[in-house]
Amino acid sequence: MDGEQVTMLREVLATTGWLERTREFARALRVSARTPGGLMLVGTPAEEPWHLAAHLDDESRLAALPGLAPTLVRWAPPPGAPAHLAVGLERLEAARRGETLFVVAEGEAPVPLLERVDDARRTGAVILSLDGGDRELRGLAHEALSVPAADPLVTFDGAQHLVSAAAADAGSAAARGRTGLRARLARVLETISGPVVD
Repeated sequence: MDGEQVTMLREVLATTGWLERTREFARALRVSARTPGGLMLVGTPAEEPWHLAAHLDDESRLAALPGLAPTLVRWAPPPGAPAHLAVGLERLEAARRGETLFVVAEGEAPVPLLERVDDARRTGAVILSLDGGDRELRGLAHEALSVPAADPLVTFDGAQHLVSAAAADAGSAAARGRTGLRARLARVLETISGPVVD
């Protein structure tokens, strides 16, 4: 799904309440994932969220929001995998306050995943879930977005695209939004003393 398809999907969903729910969830993701390297993305043993990881990484770069670049946590990384594909479950065991664990599980989350999520929550990590309606997983999450299989409007894959695009929206707006007096003042100050950081 490319940017044009996401835009079309947004137009179709404009009056359904889906966009508001997605934006609210994406806002929670953006607010909690501010620290570079602090966002962990994990799926189930049968389904790792590669696609969402790639989209969040792209949106992170394009919107200048380094905290949105996720660490993909894998259940069984193969020996010799590149560093960004070799992060195993021990990363969840090291989760701490100030970090975010984003769980993506279209089906029912297995007990070992729920146990690790519970442990991460107890150590202070923020838990987010994009799920297919798993009540136990939702019960552990600080913020959850459920996509029931029977939903006629949004597929689980479509919801992932909406979340990644919405998570970066505010960052893109902030990057574009330095206009008017504030932007002119920043340019003047840059010529005098170097770049100004917001």
